Amino acid sequence: MSSGFPNKPRILKGAFVESGLSLPPLIVPFQFNPEELTRNRTATFAAPDYVNGENQSLRAFHEREKSLSKIRKLQEVTVSEEEYSFDIRLDATDALNDGDLIAGLTGVDPQLAALELMLHPKPDSPFEILRAFRKRGYTFAPPKNPPLILFIWGLNKILPVNITAMNIKEMQHDARLFPVRATVSVSLTVIEGPNLPYSIHELKTKVMGAVNFVNVARKFMEMLVPL
Repeated sequence: MSSGFPNKPRILKGAFVESGLSLPPLIVPFQFNPEELTRNRTATFAAPDYVNGENQSLRAFHEREKSLSKIRKLQEVTVSEEEYSFDIRLDATDALNDGDLIAGLTGVDPQLAALELMLHPKPDSPFEILRAFRKRGYTFAPPKNPPLILFIWGLNKILPVNITAMNIKEMQHDARLFPVRATVSVSLTVIEGPNLPYSIHELKTKVMGAVNFVNVARKFMEMLVPL
């Protein structure tokens, strides 16, 4: 059946996907894309440790030094890993109306369970256990390492992340008290470094910065030489 909008663009859905095969695999596509993404970094600036044998604050260093180029050269900055926060909305109403068996039995509880498992330590995958057995034997121990999660936001962002906080709000339940509607507020920290997903993202960021420079330069020239 036609939707009445033949030229309507197809919107990609965000998702959390576990990197690497384990059982059960953790995959949660977003039923509805979050309306807002909050991205945050913090920068900590520091002055040279000593001047004339005395420790100094950053403000004292700024007040003492007149040259901006020297300030830029001498002061140091430490930038934190990028943090994301957003809300994921889950709603089983449409699935229930369509007669979906799983939604009828459990509502949105399976999606909530998969999200919760992304916070907890997870056992090694069967392949890792088999490889350890073949190399040096394997000692069974309580899991202590979390799953590695990829935050996928279209082709624009595919980032390895640690989920640092999760707040689940169940807003409606069925007759057996399974949640039918829920909102999950999550906070993430990007795993930055030479890993492949982040390296690709970093390259994309530099390319977009270059595109912005070209655009700004063109507009600046148009201001100087109006047509």
